[in-house]
Amino acid sequence: MTRRHRRLAAGRTALTVLTAFGVLAGAALTGAAPAAAVPGAAALAPGVTYRQFDLPAAKGTTHIHVLGVDLRDPRVRLDLLHPGAVAARSPVSALADAAGAVAGVNGDFFNITETQHPGVEATGASVGPVIARGRVVKAAVPRGQRFGPPLPPGTTTEEVFGVGTDRRARLDRLTLLGSVRTPAGQVPLGGLNQYALPVDSVGAFTAQWGGASRVRATCGTDTERAAACSRDTYEVTVRQGRVVAASRTPGRGPVAAGATVLVGREAGAQRLRKLSVGERVTVRHRLVAAGPRTRYRFALGGYPVLRGGRPLPGLDGTTAAVRTAVGIAAGGRRLLLLAVDGAPAYRSGLTIAEVAGEMRRLGAVDAFSLDGGGSTTLVARAPGRRTVSVRNHPSGGVERPVPNGIGVFSAP
Repeated sequence: MTRRHRRLAAGRTALTVLTAFGVLAGAALTGAAPAAAVPGAAALAPGVTYRQFDLPAAKGTTHIHVLGVDLRDPRVRLDLLHPGAVAARSPVSALADAAGAVAGVNGDFFNITETQHPGVEATGASVGPVIARGRVVKAAVPRGQRFGPPLPPGTTTEEVFGVGTDRRARLDRLTLLGSVRTPAGQVPLGGLNQYALPVDSVGAFTAQWGGASRVRATCGTDTERAAACSRDTYEVTVRQGRVVAASRTPGRGPVAAGATVLVGREAGAQRLRKLSVGERVTVRHRLVAAGPRTRYRFALGGYPVLRGGRPLPGLDGTTAAVRTAVGIAAGGRRLLLLAVDGAPAYRSGLTIAEVAGEMRRLGAVDAFSLDGGGSTTLVARAPGRRTVSVRNHPSGGVERPVPNGIGVFSAP
């Protein structure tokens, strides 16, 4: 056993000992009230608890890790964990420690590989919309361009789990609404910091994108991720409201603060070719929630599996895997962050239908599936410790770098 695995095993053993004392003993250690109605959970911090247990499943017994989060406690909040750029990845433990989180799980599915487009860089960018600290970061890729298992019927890549400025968690959809105003007229904006743009569209890339190549944004189609990259592309850079540079192909490297790079494909490329250096261009964009009058503190993508206490129709009840999910209870004020253990003894995992059923059994009314497999990671900081440790066994043996996650924060 390596030093790292001895440390992780020791951390899990210590937390299991805490769990054996139950909720009241854990609360006594931290002075916190129980955060969630998960029997046997031990307190990690004010408003945050942890529990692990075996669960009989269709493919065999699996092992579950659950964080309970009580947003009714004013000391507790959730926010996005991310490495500072859309097209970047980092282990959940590193993201949590850098942000000062007491716990967290991995987030959305992402552009993990580009074997179908030789020579094209995999960006590591996530599929769905992202809001961090109240700021719009990115929008959703077309449905046919997503990575991950098939979406449940009736859902889209715009699905999000988020927490509003009212401190209530909810499931919603976030749709990009934007435009590029040019001297020749207005062009609808088809994407924002996305690894894939709709066919015939223009997409915007800001400093939040990072330094990865923007070529991937012009590969595939709205219905086929593996389709060839477009040969009809164009890129212009806008700074202080004017075009300052143009290129026949999408570039790479960081976008300067305050600048916007516009990438067009097919008809979108043809519209951008009409722009000349020095011309005025105005780029506007925002994410619009389907829910009425909802403003989000943070949000990230995935897909719903439970709504109003009922599993979504058509959930897969056959394919079992290591999973990560988040459940919502108490009118959006209580949360359950669930991760399946990836150790060989438990790797059979859960089907999506079983995830929905288990979330409902734990008390969730709504639930949302996040990335799974080798990405599934749940981290937590034991009372008195300065850093988090990995509580589940990642199925790949080590933490997989991911583009984002859900961070749990608790003030003393």
